[in-house]
Amino acid sequence: MESHGGRRGQAERDAITVEIGYALFSAAFAAALLFAAIVGPAYVFDLSKGTRGTLVGVGTTVAVMLFFARVVSVLTRFRRESQPNQPGRTNPDS
Repeated sequence: MESHGGRRGQAERDAITVEIGYALFSAAFAAALLFAAIVGPAYVFDLSKGTRGTLVGVGTTVAVMLFFARVVSVLTRFRRESQPNQPGRTNPDS
């Protein structure tokens, strides 16, 4: 995958860009769904202001943690899969 002089080729740069976009989009989508699942009942069931504030705080915290965990998970998996085969090791696909 590496071209001359250790530089990345256009195809590899494009693959990295697509993977970063996928990681960010999927993380934002998952975080938004989780936030809505946690905070939604506070507004549907007309809970008290204190309870609603607590649920919004918890929802925000959990959604942010999920966002970063998803981005890291997707990008590290992509990095592991894109590594070339190690010389001297057998390739299970061969």
